[in-house]
Amino acid sequence: MYVVRPVELADIAALEALAAVTMPGVHTLPKTREKIVDMIERSIASFAAHVDIPSEESYLLVLESPKDKTIVGTAAIFAAAGSNGTYFSFRNDVIQQVSRDLNISHSVHALTLCSELTGYSQLSSFYVGEREHGTPEAALLSRARLMFAVLAPHRFADRFFVPLAGVTDADGGSPFWDALGRKFFKMDFLDAERVIGGARNRTLIVELMPHYPVYVPLLPGDAQAAMGQIHPSGELAFNLLTAEGFEADDYIDIFDGGPILQAHKNSLRTFNGALQRRVTTAAESPDRGREPQLRYAVASGSEHNFRAVITHCAALESQVNVALPADVQEALQIAEGDTVICVRI
Repeated sequence: MYVVRPVELADIAALEALAAVTMPGVHTLPKTREKIVDMIERSIASFAAHVDIPSEESYLLVLESPKDKTIVGTAAIFAAAGSNGTYFSFRNDVIQQVSRDLNISHSVHALTLCSELTGYSQLSSFYVGEREHGTPEAALLSRARLMFAVLAPHRFADRFFVPLAGVTDADGGSPFWDALGRKFFKMDFLDAERVIGGARNRTLIVELMPHYPVYVPLLPGDAQAAMGQIHPSGELAFNLLTAEGFEADDYIDIFDGGPILQAHKNSLRTFNGALQRRVTTAAESPDRGREPQLRYAVASGSEHNFRAVITHCAALESQVNVALPADVQEALQIAEGDTVICVRI
């Protein structure tokens, strides 16, 4: 049974191994041990904190394999993007051009540097091993972040967004960056990413990026084609998030042009479908196997000891209790009579 749980200091080596896997873009794990330790310590402090208003908190979850207790995936959620500055992105705009003398009217696609995502809660750092790709456990890991937000709504904003890595070539180059960002930063894409360190709230962005709308038809064809497109490694995350209710038409990343998905929490399946149920112990009987069994993600009801697993049980919509086997209760570190959050997968 795979378990999603908060990261611990004992996971440092495991996260170093995951970070060593070739992953494009910046919305992933940091690459150095020092930054990984810092990310873990921030997460531990965030889970332990008593929060009234979302601010600089960041929460890192890991997917733990059942057999050897190895870490096979990560997913993070930041309480408020740009909490120590301003989160920048490009907004897709349409500018109307009209000439009465020539009787010409047309629309022009433009990109406008904006800070509208500042204060939204940000999902990031989603990664699962190849063996877990396309499995229910991958969906559990992605959704667990939102289940935690259901348990602790005061820790997060009402709106969420997710930046996904954009198109890059075999050498790590970005056609969108080469057409736009390089003109202002005077450096290669990967060099710029190392300088920024994955942040989109640095002062130098507003200092160097164009302040006026960028007319998309003036960009080279390969740069236009890359806008809003995801790197192949991000397809799993994209499919899970769009199925959840995220939309990808309004914003793109200012560096590689990758899509930024966003949604209000009321539009997300996890928030709309979350059921709070009291735990009973499942009866071990031959008849139990004949009941229609549905797959649910189940998360413990404590925000300071969050854990999530997948289990099968009868439909919960018309019930006040959820019957969980003893091993599921043990994995969630709960007991009969406790409250859990259940979401159908």
